[in-house]
Amino acid sequence: MLITQTPLRVSLAGGGTDLPDYYRHHGGAVLSTAIDKYVYVIINERYDDLIYIDYSRKEIVGSIDEIEHDLVREAARVTGMTNGFEVAMMADIPSEGSGLGSSSSVTVGLLNAFHQYRGHQAPPEQLAEEACRIEIEILGRPIGRQDQYIAAYGGLQFIEFSSVDGADVVTVDPIAVPAAELRHLGSNLLLFFTAIVRKSASILAEQKERIVDTVALHDGIKQLAFDAHKAICGGNHDEIGAILAKNWRLKRELASGISNPEIDTMVENASQSGAIGGKISGAGGGGFLLCYCRREMQEGLRSALTDYREMPFMLDPFGSRVIFQQRRYPW
Repeated sequence: MLITQTPLRVSLAGGGTDLPDYYRHHGGAVLSTAIDKYVYVIINERYDDLIYIDYSRKEIVGSIDEIEHDLVREAARVTGMTNGFEVAMMADIPSEGSGLGSSSSVTVGLLNAFHQYRGHQAPPEQLAEEACRIEIEILGRPIGRQDQYIAAYGGLQFIEFSSVDGADVVTVDPIAVPAAELRHLGSNLLLFFTAIVRKSASILAEQKERIVDTVALHDGIKQLAFDAHKAICGGNHDEIGAILAKNWRLKRELASGISNPEIDTMVENASQSGAIGGKISGAGGGGFLLCYCRREMQEGLRSALTDYREMPFMLDPFGSRVIFQQRRYPW
């Protein structure tokens, strides 16, 4: 038996500029961090030659091609899995529609588990690239590339996206700050669940279609990623709150459905109750509201958002990793 643990993420700035339709022409940048909420993948050898897949439903099939769960099927194909195994997936939060990159965490966690099961320790870059190939190229999902990379690498990362001679290039730059400063930054970030779970595909598809008309908005969002990088490296953490607020004002103009009256009211109540800034995490339309709020103001913020469940979290330095492995011996 083998278990992988893969983190979810919050994007502080730059989200949307990791879409290929934008960065291949203009270059993209995001500042993103892994958090201590995880997707777990459990894989175990079976005595028979069947394949069992356990998630919100259960599949029992005889070959990889029969698997209906598209991420499991394609991850198994990429890694060369055959049959005679059981795989189960579970998450610390609702695994779809959270805005915390859960789909890509599932993909990375599956790849890591399958590679390890077959005796290969895949590095983070390989896991991220294979996850991008599965989600973007094979399955044709209208998503970007930041989620796969932060799930694979973990930590607090400044990630840039570009295209050189027709090939996608991703540069991952870990932000090295003292542990005390990292704790201070993390303690001022809060997540509140909007109680709205949505699929991001329709929002991202519209955002992708409108990129030609929203280049200036994406340019502004990209610059905020550089501003956030500078602020964190300079210890000016409160600037992250203002950057979240600016990012949200630009982001909500990228596509319809990113915000709605309830979300607008939620963001406004947060800003009037102590939060320096906030934005919906991920594509928008629901999921979690990420706020930056100084610790002395947080009780007021919690009171203003009492109708919404807070999800306490900490920043996580680790990417996808094996947390349990029991080897079988021939004797």
